[in-house]
Amino acid sequence: MKFEELTAPPGWSAIDFLSDLHLAPELPATLAALRRQLQDSPADAFFLLGDIFEVWIGDDARHEDFEAECLALLRAAGRPLFFMAGNRDFLLGEAMARDAGLTRLTDPTVLEAFGQRLLLSHGDALCLADADYQRFRAQVRADDWQREFLARPLAERRALARQMRDASRAAQRGLDPMSWADVDAAAAADWLRQARCQVLLHGHTHRPAVHELGGGLRRWVLSDWDLDHDARGDVLRLSAAGLQRLPVGTPA
Repeated sequence: MKFEELTAPPGWSAIDFLSDLHLAPELPATLAALRRQLQDSPADAFFLLGDIFEVWIGDDARHEDFEAECLALLRAAGRPLFFMAGNRDFLLGEAMARDAGLTRLTDPTVLEAFGQRLLLSHGDALCLADADYQRFRAQVRADDWQREFLARPLAERRALARQMRDASRAAQRGLDPMSWADVDAAAAADWLRQARCQVLLHGHTHRPAVHELGGGLRRWVLSDWDLDHDARGDVLRLSAAGLQRLPVGTPA
């Protein structure tokens, strides 16, 4: 497996990682929390590891009301922003990345920073026990499917995305989140060994924790964000001292 590699500039002293914000018009407090994080964090750069948006239906939506607000927020960050697609925003393309100041990353990517070597992923590709999702993922990541979907009118795409989101929520309703497929430990360890890393950092599962994988390997899981209902969310900050989990909005 080929791993893209990125090396942090020597002048950086801290990096913030966040994922699974699921930004949507009905979550204004979560959007406001992101704005504060980007403004107030001491980090030199931010890595957005997927599902930043509840849904992204194509870059031609970036000038619509809510999407335009998000674009302006990201563009005003004033520091490097790196973006890795999740299962909700895999259609974010070059136009949005250019206008918002995002550097797109492949999944997975190796990051070398502060003498450390981490493997970054959204995490969904490693949830191997969910065979139905993996089939769906392969379908929607295919170029032909994306071309056909993006050729539809914007309003039709928005309606289709709403239908898929509602169907997903209905399927999950009443289920214990801990019953959902988790990252496959053996596959995660194999990735780490191939990438010559000891730490995998990912989101997607909404189960913030640190998991030991044996042999000195471990995975750090980011939380999802919901500041509108549950005051939930965290950031992982990397510095020369290592990784630290911090609540959203922790002052410098």
